[in-house]
Amino acid sequence: MTDSDAPIDADRGEDRIASTRTEIARRRIDEAGVEAATRALLVALGQAPDAPGTADTPRRVAKAWSEMLSPETFTATTFENDGGYDELVVVKDIPFWSLCEHHLLPFHGVAHVAYLPGERIVGLSKLARVVDTFARDLQVQERLTTQVADWLTDTLQPKGVGVVLEAEHLCMVVRGVKKSGSRTVTSALRGLLRDDARTRAEFLGLVR
Repeated sequence: MTDSDAPIDADRGEDRIASTRTEIARRRIDEAGVEAATRALLVALGQAPDAPGTADTPRRVAKAWSEMLSPETFTATTFENDGGYDELVVVKDIPFWSLCEHHLLPFHGVAHVAYLPGERIVGLSKLARVVDTFARDLQVQERLTTQVADWLTDTLQPKGVGVVLEAEHLCMVVRGVKKSGSRTVTSALRGLLRDDARTRAEFLGLVR
């Protein structure tokens, strides 16, 4: 393998991931604090925090929040597109869940992620991993969609990027309008997937 054939780290995309991890580290989850806050919440809700069913709830809640807000680390190594592949690469129906920053309730669904390769390609599993990385945060769906698209653009510098997220938000299901089954769809298009009507139509047709 020559130097030109060797995989290289995608610096720009890694910088974006690194900045997310830095922010997560900066607001490092204080599990003891979460336990105390959960105990206080139980009292405020009129529940007995020392009852058999809730005595261990503060610890469980702290562990759950720590897991939900801690993305797994990964390195997005890209490779030369030596085969000259110039058609869409699409990974459909990537399951994800995240937490609404407005109500601290989950939203979940699937992501469809695509790119039109330029000089570099990336392992397919990384398209799922990057969705998970940005989803494990207090989020809004619109920002999550944009973050995934921006990461792909920075990492691969492709000819185009397309990201579509479909999700059900529990803040619409268990409170407020209480509309179970309603799904929110967001999209972020870059490059030819935004500017070329035929390429955009092909992508949207593939992910329907």
